[in-house]
Amino acid sequence: MHKILALLLLSLVSSPVCAADSARARLAAFSADLHSVSASFEQSVTGASGHRGEVSSGKMMLQAPRQLRWHTTSPFEQLIVADGSKVWIYDPDLEQVSVRKQGAEEAHSPLTVLTDLGQLDAEFVVSEAGERDGLRWLKLVSRASEPEFAFAELGFAESDLARMRFEDALGNTTEIRFSDWKRDPRLPADTFSFSPPAGVDVVGDAEADAEVFPIKD
Repeated sequence: MHKILALLLLSLVSSPVCAADSARARLAAFSADLHSVSASFEQSVTGASGHRGEVSSGKMMLQAPRQLRWHTTSPFEQLIVADGSKVWIYDPDLEQVSVRKQGAEEAHSPLTVLTDLGQLDAEFVVSEAGERDGLRWLKLVSRASEPEFAFAELGFAESDLARMRFEDALGNTTEIRFSDWKRDPRLPADTFSFSPPAGVDVVGDAEADAEVFPIKD
């Protein structure tokens, strides 16, 4: 779960002029002047052996520079909130919250490129990955010395990000399908804040001080 979470947060940068209707051009058009987004998602993991796990679904909200709310509602409930300083993971069935600093390992994910194209080429080797399943694909390979994933791909329809898939070093593939995108929605003030419910176990560092790695000045 932590590796998947690390892929959902990031710091990225300015893209050069793109060929018309390339995957990169679609990304640039989707992300232009974008501060926040929300979408529904379906996520599945396929092992290196080809076995596909259970599909989970829910709702995500993302806001520049590094705030994320990832709420899985089926087949079980789990809430992940990254508030810019800490990452909270709440499992209602287990009555447990884990918390840790939102450190540098969350600074290399392909998802938040949607709200900040800032350091795309600094953090990733970016290439066009052709067209399949009716989508244009952009491939990202991390420049980090110890990357969290072998590569990631973003699949764009004409106007939206339709899929994201990434493969880890063991050959496991995670695929996320997105729908119902909303640009700059009105988000409640507490969308990216979290307080552990009374009576739950809290595991980790919940102190006020935290490492912060801002994307923007």
